[in-house]
Amino acid sequence: MGAAYRTVVVGTDGSESSFAAVDRAAAVAGDAGATLVIACAFYPASKTDVDKAQDVLGDEAYQVVGSAPAEDTLQSARDRAVRAGAEKIDTIAVKGDPVDSLRKVVLEREADLLVVGNRGLNTIAGRILGSVPSEVARKSGVDVLIVHTT
Repeated sequence: MGAAYRTVVVGTDGSESSFAAVDRAAAVAGDAGATLVIACAFYPASKTDVDKAQDVLGDEAYQVVGSAPAEDTLQSARDRAVRAGAEKIDTIAVKGDPVDSLRKVVLEREADLLVVGNRGLNTIAGRILGSVPSEVARKSGVDVLIVHTT
Protein backbone atom coordinates (compact mmCIF):
# COMPACT_ATOMS: atom_id res chain seq x y z
CA MET A 1 0.00 0.00 0.00
CA GLY A 2 1.20 3.51 -0.80
CA ALA A 3 1.60 6.20 1.81
CA ALA A 4 -1.70 7.90 1.00
CA TYR A 5 -4.80 7.10 3.01
CA ARG A 6 -7.77 5.77 1.09
CA THR A 7 -10.47 5.70 3.77
CA VAL A 8 -10.56 7.95 6.81
CA VAL A 9 -13.13 7.36 9.57
CA VAL A 10 -14.13 9.95 12.16
CA GLY A 11 -16.83 9.80 14.84
CA THR A 12 -19.02 12.75 15.78
CA ASP A 13 -21.64 13.38 18.43
CA GLY A 14 -22.34 16.98 17.47
CA SER A 15 -20.05 18.42 20.15
CA GLU A 16 -17.55 21.16 19.30
CA SER A 17 -14.72 18.84 20.19
CA SER A 18 -15.91 16.09 17.85
CA PHE A 19 -16.44 18.66 15.08
CA ALA A 20 -12.80 19.74 15.50
CA ALA A 21 -11.83 16.10 14.87
CA VAL A 22 -14.09 16.10 11.78
CA ASP A 23 -12.33 19.25 10.47
CA ARG A 24 -8.92 17.62 10.81
CA ALA A 25 -10.08 14.31 9.35
CA ALA A 26 -11.60 16.17 6.39
CA ALA A 27 -8.38 18.08 5.74
CA VAL A 28 -6.34 14.86 5.81
CA ALA A 29 -8.84 13.07 3.55
CA GLY A 30 -8.91 16.00 1.14
CA ASP A 31 -5.10 16.09 0.88
CA ALA A 32 -4.93 12.34 0.31
CA GLY A 33 -7.88 12.18 -2.09
CA ALA A 34 -9.36 9.72 0.38
CA THR A 35 -12.98 8.96 1.20
CA LEU A 36 -14.06 10.46 4.52
CA VAL A 37 -16.54 8.35 6.47
CA ILE A 38 -18.28 10.31 9.23
CA ALA A 39 -20.01 8.07 11.76
CA CYS A 40 -22.53 9.00 14.42
CA ALA A 41 -23.67 6.42 16.95
CA PHE A 42 -27.17 6.74 18.31
CA TYR A 43 -29.34 4.95 20.81
CA PRO A 44 -33.03 4.57 20.05
CA ALA A 45 -33.44 5.23 23.75
CA SER A 46 -35.14 7.44 26.28
CA LYS A 47 -33.62 10.57 27.74
CA THR A 48 -33.16 8.78 31.08
CA ASP A 49 -31.14 5.98 29.51
CA VAL A 50 -28.94 8.50 27.80
CA ASP A 51 -28.35 10.52 30.97
CA LYS A 52 -27.24 7.26 32.58
CA ALA A 53 -24.93 6.57 29.64
CA GLN A 54 -23.49 10.08 29.87
CA ASP A 55 -22.68 9.47 33.53
CA VAL A 56 -20.72 6.41 32.58
CA LEU A 57 -19.11 7.72 29.41
CA GLY A 58 -18.54 11.33 30.32
CA ASP A 59 -19.01 14.18 27.89
CA GLU A 60 -17.26 12.53 24.98
CA ALA A 61 -19.99 9.97 24.48
CA TYR A 62 -20.03 10.09 20.67
CA GLN A 63 -23.69 9.35 20.59
CA VAL A 64 -27.02 11.03 20.33
CA VAL A 65 -30.51 9.78 20.89
CA GLY A 66 -32.72 8.85 17.99
CA SER A 67 -31.94 8.67 14.31
CA ALA A 68 -33.26 12.17 13.49
CA PRO A 69 -30.69 14.00 15.68
CA ALA A 70 -28.04 11.64 14.31
CA GLU A 71 -28.92 12.69 10.75
CA ASP A 72 -28.84 16.39 11.75
CA THR A 73 -25.44 15.93 13.38
CA LEU A 74 -24.13 14.14 10.29
CA GLN A 75 -25.44 16.89 8.01
CA SER A 76 -23.62 19.55 10.06
CA ALA A 77 -20.47 17.44 10.12
CA ARG A 78 -20.68 16.92 6.34
CA ASP A 79 -20.99 20.70 5.77
CA ARG A 80 -17.91 21.28 7.91
CA ALA A 81 -16.00 18.50 6.15
CA VAL A 82 -16.72 20.07 2.75
CA ARG A 83 -15.44 23.43 4.02
CA ALA A 84 -12.32 21.71 5.39
CA GLY A 85 -11.50 20.23 2.00
CA ALA A 86 -12.96 16.73 1.86
CA GLU A 87 -14.45 15.80 -1.51
CA LYS A 88 -15.66 12.21 -1.12
CA ILE A 89 -17.80 12.00 2.00
CA ASP A 90 -20.00 9.21 3.32
CA THR A 91 -22.09 9.64 6.44
CA ILE A 92 -23.36 6.74 8.48
CA ALA A 93 -25.66 6.62 11.50
CA VAL A 94 -24.99 3.51 13.55
CA LYS A 95 -27.34 2.20 16.19
CA GLY A 96 -25.64 1.21 19.43
CA ASP A 97 -22.61 1.74 21.62
CA PRO A 98 -20.25 4.44 20.29
CA VAL A 99 -17.12 2.35 20.73
CA ASP A 100 -18.55 -0.74 19.06
CA SER A 101 -20.08 1.40 16.32
CA LEU A 102 -16.82 3.10 15.40
CA ARG A 103 -14.97 -0.17 15.49
CA LYS A 104 -17.54 -1.76 13.22
CA VAL A 105 -17.32 1.11 10.71
CA VAL A 106 -13.51 0.93 10.71
CA LEU A 107 -13.60 -2.80 9.94
CA GLU A 108 -16.49 -2.71 7.45
CA ARG A 109 -15.03 0.16 5.47
CA GLU A 110 -11.47 -1.19 5.74
CA ALA A 111 -10.39 2.21 6.98
CA ASP A 112 -6.70 2.96 7.11
CA LEU A 113 -7.04 6.00 9.39
CA LEU A 114 -9.25 6.55 12.42
CA VAL A 115 -9.44 10.12 13.74
CA VAL A 116 -10.48 10.80 17.34
CA GLY A 117 -10.51 13.88 19.55
CA ASN A 118 -8.41 13.84 22.70
CA ARG A 119 -11.23 14.88 25.02
CA GLY A 120 -12.36 11.81 26.88
CA LEU A 121 -9.50 9.95 25.25
CA ASN A 122 -9.10 7.46 28.06
CA THR A 123 -12.71 6.44 27.55
CA ILE A 124 -13.26 6.54 23.80
CA ALA A 125 -9.98 6.04 21.98
CA GLY A 126 -8.63 3.83 24.73
CA ARG A 127 -11.66 1.61 24.57
CA ILE A 128 -11.75 1.52 20.78
CA LEU A 129 -8.06 0.71 20.47
CA GLY A 130 -7.88 -1.44 23.57
CA SER A 131 -10.83 -3.49 22.44
CA VAL A 132 -9.64 -4.17 18.91
CA PRO A 133 -7.91 -7.55 19.17
CA SER A 134 -4.26 -6.94 18.37
CA GLU A 135 -4.33 -9.38 15.48
CA VAL A 136 -7.22 -7.54 13.84
CA ALA A 137 -5.47 -4.22 14.43
CA ARG A 138 -2.30 -5.54 12.82
CA LYS A 139 -4.18 -7.02 9.88
CA SER A 140 -6.35 -3.98 9.27
CA GLY A 141 -3.35 -1.68 9.67
CA VAL A 142 -5.37 1.20 11.01
CA ASP A 143 -3.44 4.34 11.87
CA VAL A 144 -4.94 6.54 14.55
CA LEU A 145 -4.75 10.32 14.54
CA ILE A 146 -5.47 11.97 17.88
CA VAL A 147 -6.64 15.54 17.41
CA HIS A 148 -6.02 17.90 20.31
CA THR A 149 -9.39 19.55 20.51
CA THR A 150 -9.17 20.93 24.04
